[in-house]
Amino acid sequence: MFQIELVEKCKLNDREAQLKLYRQYCDGMLGVAMRFVKNYDDAEDVVQESFIKAFQRIEQFKGEVTFGAWLKRIVVNGCIDFLKSKNQRTVELNESYLHITDEQDWHVEEGITLEEVKKSIEELPDKYRYVVQLFLVEGYDHSEIAQIMNITEAASRTRLLRGKIQLKESLKDSAYGTGS
Repeated sequence: MFQIELVEKCKLNDREAQLKLYRQYCDGMLGVAMRFVKNYDDAEDVVQESFIKAFQRIEQFKGEVTFGAWLKRIVVNGCIDFLKSKNQRTVELNESYLHITDEQDWHVEEGITLEEVKKSIEELPDKYRYVVQLFLVEGYDHSEIAQIMNITEAASRTRLLRGKIQLKESLKDSAYGTGS
């Protein structure tokens, strides 16, 4: 059955179609959530809540993007809301879920480990960390980040630039042993 047919059946509250979509996207969305929240149980909770929200709001899905992209935005927003509600200062990134997108001016000095990159991202202030993670890890563009974070595109660009500068400085300090 095609994805659009499943979505249309979900709009009619077809439980079997909902289960098929859930099974199709559950693991991928769990990977997205794991990049934001600290542990598997919290990530599972966010994903479950996101699917509930998605099925409750399925009428809002117009097919302008894939269902997966639409659902991913719901999951990302759920993760950010979860972190804000828990007032968490760190985001644990599991290596098996980490996929940094290509970016022209992004490179890491030789000898910097993935653990050091993860630690440096975790130490960024929230307003920079979320934008850096959405852009570099999740692959969102500034327009999408602006919508997710409820900020302007200019603010997204500025926060990314400042976050990357802080991240690079932190990694440089780490590479040359000048950090704490």
